[in-house]
Amino acid sequence: MSETSGYLARPGGEHVAWRKVEGRGPAVVWLGGFKSDMAGTKAQALADWALAAGRAYVRFDYFGHGESSGDFRQGTITRWREDALAVLEALNDGQVVLVGSSMGGWIASLVAMAEPDRVKAMVLIAPAPDFTEKLMKPQIPPEGLADLARDGVWLRPSEYGEPYPITRELLEDGARWSILEAQEVPIEVPVRILQGGEDPDVPWSHALQLANAIKGPDVVFTLIKDGDHRLSRPQDLERLIAALDEVAS
Repeated sequence: MSETSGYLARPGGEHVAWRKVEGRGPAVVWLGGFKSDMAGTKAQALADWALAAGRAYVRFDYFGHGESSGDFRQGTITRWREDALAVLEALNDGQVVLVGSSMGGWIASLVAMAEPDRVKAMVLIAPAPDFTEKLMKPQIPPEGLADLARDGVWLRPSEYGEPYPITRELLEDGARWSILEAQEVPIEVPVRILQGGEDPDVPWSHALQLANAIKGPDVVFTLIKDGDHRLSRPQDLERLIAALDEVAS
């Protein structure tokens, strides 16, 4: 058994890069975070798990991320949600289990709401629904607001490398996909949430708000007290795979 790769054609001549492991279902679909890619530690750990366990697995890069085409500055929640739905349609038969990290937890929630019959369960790592409005926008300094007003983009410093370009379009578009403003999030499948207690990017209270808002009763929230945002340590990966084994069986 091996992992294959390819490109999925998208509107405007763009393409989404993907990798796939054939195996028994339900297929596990990885949805990465903001400015991350499918070659990251957690995505690769799941590929190794799928190959060893004979499980179907798909990972991909959103528009403007990793091996996919496109200018990251033109990316929006709308665009990345559409990428995820296109991958779900083109590369998977039957039900899937969505694994979403950070922004991927928001995208996974939007996909589950759009395709409730296709999604069997979800495993979310430091999920960041509504992050553009609730986590990012309140932290923009006055000079960042001035840059957005003048240029339409602000270069946000990052602990993970080069500054992230945050555009006015991303913020405005993200507000239109808010899911935490409603009384409940209409997801009824089993959900497992792993959250670091020392996460500097997504406060545990934010992830807990999503857990409380999800309509279905089978939601388990696990707080890893000494965990960071990435949750990529060996013990974190073990927890991720254990949660996945539980809901994907």
